[in-house]
Amino acid sequence: MSKKDISDGLRPLFENNRAWAKRMLKTDPAFFDRLAQQQAPRYLWIGCSDSRVPANQIIGLPPGEVFVHRNVANLVVPTDLNCLTVVEYAIEVLRVEHIMVVGHYGCGGVQTVLSGQRLGLSGHWLHHVEMVRHTYAKQLDAIEQPQQLVDRLCELNALEQVSQLCRLPSVMNAWKREQALTLHGLIYDIHDGLLRKLANPVSSPPDLARWRKSALKSIWSGKSPR
Repeated sequence: MSKKDISDGLRPLFENNRAWAKRMLKTDPAFFDRLAQQQAPRYLWIGCSDSRVPANQIIGLPPGEVFVHRNVANLVVPTDLNCLTVVEYAIEVLRVEHIMVVGHYGCGGVQTVLSGQRLGLSGHWLHHVEMVRHTYAKQLDAIEQPQQLVDRLCELNALEQVSQLCRLPSVMNAWKREQALTLHGLIYDIHDGLLRKLANPVSSPPDLARWRKSALKSIWSGKSPR
Protein backbone atom coordinates (compact mmCIF):
# COMPACT_ATOMS: atom_id res chain seq x y z
CA MET A 1 0.00 0.00 0.00
CA SER A 2 1.43 3.38 -0.99
CA LYS A 3 1.72 6.40 1.29
CA LYS A 4 -0.90 8.09 -0.87
CA ASP A 5 -3.34 5.23 -0.27
CA ILE A 6 -2.75 5.41 3.48
CA SER A 7 -3.28 9.17 3.50
CA ASP A 8 -6.43 8.87 1.40
CA GLY A 9 -7.84 6.47 3.97
CA LEU A 10 -8.12 9.37 6.43
CA ARG A 11 -9.32 11.95 3.93
CA PRO A 12 -13.00 11.69 4.94
CA LEU A 13 -12.02 12.29 8.57
CA PHE A 14 -10.10 15.46 7.75
CA GLU A 15 -13.00 16.67 5.63
CA ASN A 16 -15.44 15.98 8.46
CA ASN A 17 -13.14 17.77 10.89
CA ARG A 18 -12.94 20.90 8.81
CA ALA A 19 -16.69 20.93 8.24
CA TRP A 20 -17.27 20.52 11.98
CA ALA A 21 -14.85 23.34 12.89
CA LYS A 22 -16.57 25.58 10.36
CA ARG A 23 -20.00 24.82 11.82
CA MET A 24 -18.78 25.50 15.36
CA LEU A 25 -17.30 28.87 14.37
CA LYS A 26 -20.48 29.83 12.56
CA THR A 27 -22.56 29.00 15.64
CA ASP A 28 -20.13 30.50 18.16
CA PRO A 29 -17.20 32.54 16.75
CA ALA A 30 -15.43 32.57 20.14
CA PHE A 31 -15.84 28.83 20.78
CA PHE A 32 -12.27 27.69 20.11
CA ASP A 33 -10.70 30.74 21.73
CA ARG A 34 -12.68 30.02 24.87
CA LEU A 35 -11.96 26.29 24.73
CA ALA A 36 -8.23 26.92 24.40
CA GLN A 37 -8.08 28.89 27.64
CA GLN A 38 -9.03 26.13 30.09
CA GLN A 39 -11.23 23.10 30.53
CA ALA A 40 -13.57 23.20 33.51
CA PRO A 41 -15.86 20.17 33.27
CA ARG A 42 -18.22 19.29 36.11
CA TYR A 43 -18.41 15.65 35.06
CA LEU A 44 -16.14 12.65 34.66
CA TRP A 45 -17.54 9.90 32.45
CA ILE A 46 -16.05 6.41 32.89
CA GLY A 47 -17.46 4.35 30.07
CA CYS A 48 -16.83 1.57 27.59
CA SER A 49 -14.58 1.85 24.54
CA ASP A 50 -17.47 0.67 22.35
CA SER A 51 -17.71 2.99 19.35
CA ARG A 52 -21.51 3.16 19.74
CA VAL A 53 -21.26 4.86 23.13
CA PRO A 54 -19.83 8.39 22.60
CA ALA A 55 -20.00 10.33 25.85
CA ASN A 56 -20.46 13.91 24.65
CA GLN A 57 -23.14 13.09 22.10
CA ILE A 58 -25.16 10.93 24.48
CA ILE A 59 -25.43 13.61 27.16
CA GLY A 60 -25.56 16.51 24.71
CA LEU A 61 -22.48 18.39 25.93
CA PRO A 62 -19.90 20.16 23.73
CA PRO A 63 -16.11 19.71 24.01
CA GLY A 64 -14.75 20.93 27.33
CA GLU A 65 -17.83 20.03 29.37
CA VAL A 66 -17.12 16.40 30.28
CA PHE A 67 -13.84 14.66 31.14
CA VAL A 68 -13.80 11.15 29.67
CA HIS A 69 -12.10 7.85 30.43
CA ARG A 70 -12.98 4.77 28.39
CA ASN A 71 -11.85 1.17 28.44
CA VAL A 72 -13.24 -2.22 27.51
CA ALA A 73 -16.27 -2.97 29.73
CA ASN A 74 -16.07 0.35 31.67
CA LEU A 75 -13.91 -1.07 34.47
CA VAL A 76 -12.44 0.66 37.51
CA VAL A 77 -9.50 -1.56 38.45
CA PRO A 78 -7.46 -0.60 41.54
CA THR A 79 -4.20 -1.51 39.74
CA ASP A 80 -4.99 0.36 36.51
CA LEU A 81 -2.74 3.41 36.68
CA ASN A 82 -4.43 4.94 33.65
CA CYS A 83 -7.88 4.99 35.26
CA LEU A 84 -6.53 5.94 38.69
CA THR A 85 -4.65 8.88 37.19
CA VAL A 86 -7.74 10.09 35.35
CA VAL A 87 -9.86 9.91 38.51
CA GLU A 88 -7.24 11.66 40.63
CA TYR A 89 -6.72 14.41 38.04
CA ALA A 90 -10.46 14.90 37.67
CA ILE A 91 -10.90 15.30 41.42
CA GLU A 92 -7.72 17.11 42.44
CA VAL A 93 -7.15 19.40 39.45
CA LEU A 94 -10.41 19.74 37.54
CA ARG A 95 -12.54 19.54 40.69
CA VAL A 96 -15.34 17.66 38.95
CA GLU A 97 -18.53 17.34 40.97
CA HIS A 98 -19.89 14.14 39.44
CA ILE A 99 -18.28 10.86 38.39
CA MET A 100 -20.46 8.60 36.27
CA VAL A 101 -19.73 4.94 35.65
CA VAL A 102 -21.69 4.22 32.49
CA GLY A 103 -22.31 0.65 31.41
CA HIS A 104 -24.27 -0.20 28.31
CA TYR A 105 -26.50 -3.01 27.16
CA GLY A 106 -24.96 -5.28 24.55
CA CYS A 107 -21.42 -4.77 25.93
CA GLY A 108 -19.01 -6.92 23.93
CA GLY A 109 -16.79 -7.49 26.96
CA VAL A 110 -19.69 -8.83 29.00
CA GLN A 111 -20.81 -11.06 26.13
CA THR A 112 -17.28 -12.41 25.76
CA VAL A 113 -17.22 -13.40 29.44
CA LEU A 114 -20.59 -15.12 29.20
CA SER A 115 -19.55 -16.99 26.05
CA GLY A 116 -16.48 -18.41 27.76
CA GLN A 117 -14.11 -17.13 25.08
CA ARG A 118 -10.42 -16.74 25.90
CA LEU A 119 -8.74 -13.86 24.09
CA GLY A 120 -5.24 -13.52 25.51
CA LEU A 121 -4.48 -10.10 27.00
CA SER A 122 -8.08 -8.92 26.71
CA GLY A 123 -9.09 -12.08 28.54
CA HIS A 124 -6.84 -11.03 31.41
CA TRP A 125 -8.54 -7.63 31.49
CA LEU A 126 -12.02 -9.16 31.36
CA HIS A 127 -11.17 -11.34 34.34
CA HIS A 128 -12.57 -8.45 36.38
CA VAL A 129 -15.96 -8.89 34.70
CA GLU A 130 -15.62 -12.63 35.26
CA MET A 131 -15.27 -11.95 38.98
CA VAL A 132 -18.53 -9.99 38.94
CA ARG A 133 -20.16 -12.96 37.23
CA HIS A 134 -18.84 -15.33 39.90
CA THR A 135 -20.06 -13.05 42.68
CA TYR A 136 -23.64 -13.27 41.41
CA ALA A 137 -23.43 -16.74 39.86
CA LYS A 138 -26.44 -18.14 41.70
CA GLN A 139 -28.80 -15.39 40.55
CA LEU A 140 -27.37 -15.21 37.02
CA ASP A 141 -27.50 -18.98 36.51
CA ALA A 142 -31.22 -18.86 37.25
CA ILE A 143 -31.85 -16.58 34.24
CA GLU A 144 -32.98 -18.62 31.25
CA GLN A 145 -33.35 -15.90 28.62
CA PRO A 146 -29.90 -15.17 27.05
CA GLN A 147 -30.50 -11.47 26.39
CA GLN A 148 -31.75 -10.90 29.90
CA LEU A 149 -28.62 -12.60 31.23
CA VAL A 150 -26.41 -10.21 29.26
CA ASP A 151 -28.47 -7.23 30.42
CA ARG A 152 -28.24 -8.18 34.09
CA LEU A 153 -24.47 -8.69 33.98
CA CYS A 154 -24.05 -5.33 32.21
CA GLU A 155 -25.98 -3.68 35.06
CA LEU A 156 -24.16 -5.57 37.81
CA ASN A 157 -20.78 -4.78 36.29
CA ALA A 158 -21.50 -1.04 36.26
CA LEU A 159 -22.65 -1.14 39.89
CA GLU A 160 -19.53 -3.02 40.96
CA GLN A 161 -17.35 -0.35 39.38
CA VAL A 162 -19.10 2.31 41.47
CA SER A 163 -18.21 0.23 44.52
CA GLN A 164 -14.59 0.19 43.37
CA LEU A 165 -14.65 3.98 42.97
CA CYS A 166 -15.91 4.41 46.53
CA ARG A 167 -12.76 2.69 47.81
CA LEU A 168 -10.22 4.75 45.85
CA PRO A 169 -7.99 7.01 48.02
CA SER A 170 -8.62 10.02 45.76
CA VAL A 171 -12.38 9.67 46.26
CA MET A 172 -12.14 8.98 49.99
CA ASN A 173 -9.82 11.96 50.49
CA ALA A 174 -12.21 14.25 48.62
CA TRP A 175 -15.06 13.26 50.90
CA LYS A 176 -12.81 13.58 53.95
CA ARG A 177 -12.13 17.23 53.13
CA GLU A 178 -15.84 17.70 52.30
CA GLN A 179 -15.28 18.35 48.62
CA ALA A 180 -18.52 18.10 46.65
CA LEU A 181 -18.32 14.79 44.78
CA THR A 182 -21.14 12.45 43.79
CA LEU A 183 -20.76 9.02 42.19
CA HIS A 184 -23.37 7.62 39.81
CA GLY A 185 -24.03 4.19 38.33
CA LEU A 186 -25.75 4.50 34.95
CA ILE A 187 -26.65 2.27 32.03
CA TYR A 188 -27.02 3.27 28.38
CA ASP A 189 -29.42 1.48 26.07
CA ILE A 190 -28.17 1.38 22.49
CA HIS A 191 -31.63 0.31 21.33
CA ASP A 192 -33.31 3.61 22.24
CA GLY A 193 -30.42 5.97 22.99
CA LEU A 194 -31.51 6.59 26.56
CA LEU A 195 -29.38 6.81 29.70
CA ARG A 196 -30.88 5.39 32.89
CA LYS A 197 -30.01 5.38 36.59
CA LEU A 198 -29.09 2.04 38.17
CA ALA A 199 -28.95 3.05 41.82
CA ASN A 200 -29.03 5.99 44.18
CA PRO A 201 -26.01 8.28 43.81
CA VAL A 202 -23.27 8.27 46.44
CA SER A 203 -22.05 11.62 47.79
CA SER A 204 -20.33 10.64 51.05
CA PRO A 205 -18.50 7.60 52.43
CA PRO A 206 -21.22 4.97 52.14
CA ASP A 207 -22.13 1.90 54.03
CA LEU A 208 -21.23 -0.14 50.97
CA ALA A 209 -23.05 -3.25 52.12
CA ARG A 210 -26.27 -1.29 52.59
CA TRP A 211 -25.86 0.64 49.34
CA ARG A 212 -25.23 -2.53 47.34
CA LYS A 213 -28.18 -4.27 48.96
CA SER A 214 -30.47 -1.42 47.94
CA ALA A 215 -29.04 -1.25 44.41
CA LEU A 216 -29.26 -5.00 43.87
CA LYS A 217 -32.80 -5.13 45.21
CA SER A 218 -34.00 -2.95 42.34
CA ILE A 219 -32.28 -5.20 39.80
CA TRP A 220 -33.42 -8.57 41.13
CA SER A 221 -36.95 -7.36 41.93
CA GLY A 222 -37.60 -6.66 38.27
CA LYS A 223 -37.22 -2.87 38.62
CA SER A 224 -34.03 -2.69 36.58
CA PRO A 225 -34.09 -0.15 33.74
CA ARG A 226 -34.69 -2.85 31.16
